[in-house]
Amino acid sequence: MGKQIVIDPVTRIEGHSKITIQLDENGSVADAQFHVTQYRGFEKFIEGRPFYEMPGIMGRICGICTISHSMASAKACDQIMAVSVPYTARKLRRIVNLASILQSHALSFFYLTSPDFLLGMESNVRKRSIFGLVESHPEIARDGVRLRRFGQQMIEWIAGKRLHPTWIVPGGVGAPLTDEIRQRILAEIPGIYQLLRRNIDWFKRAMEDYQQEIRTFGNFPSMFMGLVDNRTGGLEMYSGILRIMDERGNIIEPGFKPKEYASYIGEAVEPWSFMKFPYFKGRGYPEGIYRVGPLARLNIVDTCGTPRANQEWAEFRQLDRRVVLSSFYFHYARLIECVYAVERIEQLLEEPDILNKKVRAIAEPNRSEGVGVTEAPRGTLIHHYKVDDQGRITWANLIVSTNHNNLAMNRSVQQVAHRYVDGANLTEGMLNRVEAVIRAYDPCLSCSTHAQNQVAMHVQLIGPDGTLLDEAVRE
Repeated sequence: MGKQIVIDPVTRIEGHSKITIQLDENGSVADAQFHVTQYRGFEKFIEGRPFYEMPGIMGRICGICTISHSMASAKACDQIMAVSVPYTARKLRRIVNLASILQSHALSFFYLTSPDFLLGMESNVRKRSIFGLVESHPEIARDGVRLRRFGQQMIEWIAGKRLHPTWIVPGGVGAPLTDEIRQRILAEIPGIYQLLRRNIDWFKRAMEDYQQEIRTFGNFPSMFMGLVDNRTGGLEMYSGILRIMDERGNIIEPGFKPKEYASYIGEAVEPWSFMKFPYFKGRGYPEGIYRVGPLARLNIVDTCGTPRANQEWAEFRQLDRRVVLSSFYFHYARLIECVYAVERIEQLLEEPDILNKKVRAIAEPNRSEGVGVTEAPRGTLIHHYKVDDQGRITWANLIVSTNHNNLAMNRSVQQVAHRYVDGANLTEGMLNRVEAVIRAYDPCLSCSTHAQNQVAMHVQLIGPDGTLLDEAVRE
C-alpha cells in the first residue's frame, strides 16, 4: 500500500486549500491533486435581489478582487438596462480596474512569491516571508509596499474607499474625477516607473538561478484565453473580444463576444473540490485545458499598446519560440502588466475629457439577461445574470479567473510533485516547491468557490486514529 502526503493548508495564497500527494509502494509519486476546501454560494443567495444591487454585493466576494467583481457585475447590469455607458465613465472604470490589477500583482509578487526567489525555495521556513525580506532585502520589501499602496490609493482617491467601494454602478460610475486627484496620481507616476524598472531588472537576473523550476513549474502544452482589443488585437483589461490560442501559437478562436461564452466554455465538477473545472468545448473535458491571467494575456496579444510594456513584452516573447508555456513566467508577466497598467493610467488621465461630469446613464431593466466580462488580476472574469420583469435576479452564473486555471493548477502540482518529491527522503523544500507552483497562478479561492447548480461533494468522517468512520458522496 502506498502512502499519502497532505499539504494543508497551502500557504501564501488567498483562501483555503490543500494538496494531496499519493505515493506508490516504492515511495514515488503516483498522483497529486489540488483541493479547494471552502465554499461560498453567491449565485444562489443573490436570487430575488434587484439587479442594481449586484455591483455592491458582488464586490464583497473578495477583499482583493473587489473592483474586478464589481466591474464585471456592473457590465452585466449595463446590458440588462440596455444603455450606452458615458465615454468618460468607461475611462474611469478602466483606470480603477488597472489600479486594482496593479495592487493585486504587487501583493502576489512581492509579498507572496518573492521570498522564494530572494531567500531560496529551501530556505528557513520561518524566514521565508515578507518579514524575512524586510531583514534581508529591505529596499525590495519597501518597493512592494509602495507599489501596492499606490494602487490602493488610486482606488480610494477615485472610488471613495480602498475596500468595497460602491462607486462602480450600473450605467457608469457614482462620481466624476476631480483635477486635484488627477494631478495627485500623475505626480506619483515617475517614481513608480523607477520602482518597476529596478525590480524587473533584479527578477530577470534571478531567473537565471531558477532554470530547473522554469522547466518543471507548470510547463506543458495548453491553450490560452483572454480579452483582446477587437481592432488591434492588443492587451485589453476592460472590454473587447475573447481570443483562444493553442499551444503552438495558432489562434483557434480569433474573437468571440463575451455574451457567447457558454458556446465555447463548458463547466465540469469533481467530487474532491468545491471549485469548478472550466474547459474549451471544442476539445472536450479534460483535454480542453486552457490558462488565463498574465501569462495567457501576454501570449495571445499582438501588442501591449504602450511603449515601456511593449519593450518588455518583446523580451518576454523571446523566452520561447512560439508560446511561453512555463507557468513560472506568470511572475514575469505580472511585472510587465504592472508597467502597462501605470502607462495606460497615465494616458487616460491625460485625455482632455477625463474630467467630464457626465458619468452615468440611468434606466429601468430593458432586457432579461446580461453578461459582463472583464480581465481581473488573475484572468478573465465572467458574470452572467437573468432577471424577471421587476429586475430581480432569477439566475446567476460566475466563472471566476481562478476557475479557468483549475485544470492547469492540478496538472502543475502533478508535474512538480513527480519532479521533486521523494517519499523516502522528504524535505520541507520539496513540499514548498509543490506549493510554489500554485502560487505562480496566484489563485483567489474566496472568489472561485461557486457553483452553477449542484456541487459534487465527497465528505469523509475520519477518526482520531486516521480510520474512515463514514462517508457520503453526492455526484
